[in-house]
Amino acid sequence: MTPTETLPVINRSYLDEADEGTTAYTHETGINEEVVQLISKSKNEPEWMLNIRLKALALFLKTPTPQWGPSLKNIDFNKITYFSQPKAEKNATKWEDVPENIKKTFDKLGIPEAEQKYLSGVGAQYDSEVVYHSLQKELQEQGVIFIDMDEAVQHYPEIVQKYFMKRCIPIHDHKLIMLHAAVWSGGTFIYIPKNVKVKTPLQAYFRMNAKRGGQFEHTLIIADEGSEISYIEGCSSPVYTENSLHAGCVELFIHKNARMRYSSVENWSKNTYNLNTKRAIVEENGIIEWIGGNMGSSVTMLYPSSILVGKNSRADHLGIAYAGKGQHQDTGSKVILIGENTSCKINSKSISKEGGICSYRGIVVVNKGAKNAKVSVNCDGLMMDAQSQSNTFPVLKVNEKNVHIAHEAKVGKISQQDLFYLMSRGLTEEQAISLIVSGFIEPVIKELPLEYAVEMNKLIELEMTNALG
Repeated sequence: MTPTETLPVINRSYLDEADEGTTAYTHETGINEEVVQLISKSKNEPEWMLNIRLKALALFLKTPTPQWGPSLKNIDFNKITYFSQPKAEKNATKWEDVPENIKKTFDKLGIPEAEQKYLSGVGAQYDSEVVYHSLQKELQEQGVIFIDMDEAVQHYPEIVQKYFMKRCIPIHDHKLIMLHAAVWSGGTFIYIPKNVKVKTPLQAYFRMNAKRGGQFEHTLIIADEGSEISYIEGCSSPVYTENSLHAGCVELFIHKNARMRYSSVENWSKNTYNLNTKRAIVEENGIIEWIGGNMGSSVTMLYPSSILVGKNSRADHLGIAYAGKGQHQDTGSKVILIGENTSCKINSKSISKEGGICSYRGIVVVNKGAKNAKVSVNCDGLMMDAQSQSNTFPVLKVNEKNVHIAHEAKVGKISQQDLFYLMSRGLTEEQAISLIVSGFIEPVIKELPLEYAVEMNKLIELEMTNALG
């Protein structure tokens, strides 16, 4: 945006309004063995997957809700819908086969256009089911697998059993993961064969439409030795008066000499609790890049994690969070450095406005034996008014002497001096604020894929309108 342009008017009603006539079946609210059995049966799952679900349910029912971080007291797990099927053929491979009312929503989100212009493959999930999947023929011929998790359980059980919720995120990890393991539905499964480099991104979009809905998609991505992949994920939901719950799970495996970039823009409605768990295991010479934006939800607790097990492995974390009135964004990063010569770089940005709360909560652990480890952590908070909050809760645990550690945290308001300077050059107050904020978030925005960078910029601009008014 040039200094003399005005902020665009953005219509977000297509995100905030529920889509009518899209649901074929919704199970009654509540979490119990009956709904778990129903989910498993509807997907014709093997017994081993049902056993995982039932074991996780038993753990969930006896585990207390976490008390640290933002309050979760308003979540009533017995008032959430855990399974909702849309009126759509599962996994249509042609866009024209998706029902019109569902296609209209995804059309507005730009999925067909994105597929044509930018992407190697696209998946779209609506409530508990994946309704559309497409992968370029060239990648299929190279052995790339890009399907939904339900299909993966059926067609690639050996791979799923090897990786699913064991080494990376075990089902006993925490209460919300226990719930996820019991009721997960849909999601993305990607396998990139050895030495295959996917040049353009794969994308999935998740839409939660059900009232009092819960979405529990599972993403499992495996980059085999020497491979490369870039994956983009977007999320949204409509506004209701009742609370909704998103408790997805992302497991990433980066094998020797492989590289993965995982980009995500989450824009859930402001009645949603976004309690997502994302983690990567990185082997020798592997690289994981996390790029994330968190805009919506009433409460977010999200801390993408990297476990650097192989020597010379690397993790880069870039994130931006925005909290407006009634929002609490509790986000950050977790990195465990195990191998020699491992390194991580964390760059976190947050913006708080109208009493919103942004908290950076991160932990970096350097294990004994992680010689020559290099760690850089930088978290910056920008508050737009005196009512907002910006917190940092960084933890560094260093158990090895031969390491290089740097940490920096800054919290502040927009400088009145900077505002005066820009306005003296002919900008309005609104334009000056927008320019300052754009500069603040630029390190993150420039790393997002093109279409997501444009969306993120526009959303920030919209939220900043009348920021000091």
